[in-house]
Amino acid sequence: MDFLRPADLAEALDMKAANPAAVPIAGGTDVMVELNFDHSRPEALLDLTRIPALTEWSTSDTTVTFGAGLPYTRVIAELGSMLPGLAMASRTVGSPQIRNRGTVGGNLGAASPAGDTHPVLLACDAAVNVASVRGPRTIPIHEFYLGVKRNALAADELIVSVTVPKATGPQQFSKVGTRNAMVIAVCSVSLALHPAERRVGAAIGSAAPTPRRAKLAEEFAARELDWDSRRSLEKSVQRRFGDLVAAAASPIDDVRGTAAYRQHALAVLAQRTLAWAWTEYSR
Repeated sequence: MDFLRPADLAEALDMKAANPAAVPIAGGTDVMVELNFDHSRPEALLDLTRIPALTEWSTSDTTVTFGAGLPYTRVIAELGSMLPGLAMASRTVGSPQIRNRGTVGGNLGAASPAGDTHPVLLACDAAVNVASVRGPRTIPIHEFYLGVKRNALAADELIVSVTVPKATGPQQFSKVGTRNAMVIAVCSVSLALHPAERRVGAAIGSAAPTPRRAKLAEEFAARELDWDSRRSLEKSVQRRFGDLVAAAASPIDDVRGTAAYRQHALAVLAQRTLAWAWTEYSR
């Protein structure tokens, strides 16, 4: 196995073009597990840890753009006030050691349906900025996930950064697992309120072949929430929202949970996250 160590992004793109099968590695929290258990044996590893541009972030009036190599700990500490949903999801990732090394870019590259950041990025309408020697392009997050551990990257492309709109209302993330920490989600839900647009973003993880928006639930909540008076959330609205989120799933039975349990848990998580977000908005 070759080990490639580019010094900057341009060199990394050249190396990826010359070695399309090379697997990018930054935090290594997914890649090294695959290697250690002999689940994969790539021709080459492309080490991105020496590229400063991948660990930087910037803001505009309405968005935050952060490098694919920014670790979860910095997302939490530096971006939490602007991207609260993403910070919540980042806090649930693995152990402190994993959060110090792991990255949102790595989560996207792995494209696991159970990845913790995916539902948040969907609910917040993020975009993935990628590049190759052919030039850059931006992939809307809802077009990025193609199947189980499959994404929309071309063979010669690398994820460079992620652009996420700044929160304009409350955001929530919640997941169910077999214990409180260091656990792969049995299922997860993310919610983002966009009050100025009278819009709700809702997405699920670990309950379908890809992370998925719950579009009917979004439309229902946007109609039913009293955005102006901010009156208390009706229980019937909570229950219906939960049912619609659960209906968006296509779960399976596996070692972490049954399909029936996942759908039940999604409904409960959806009701709770909507209640938490609406309570915060009402205040």
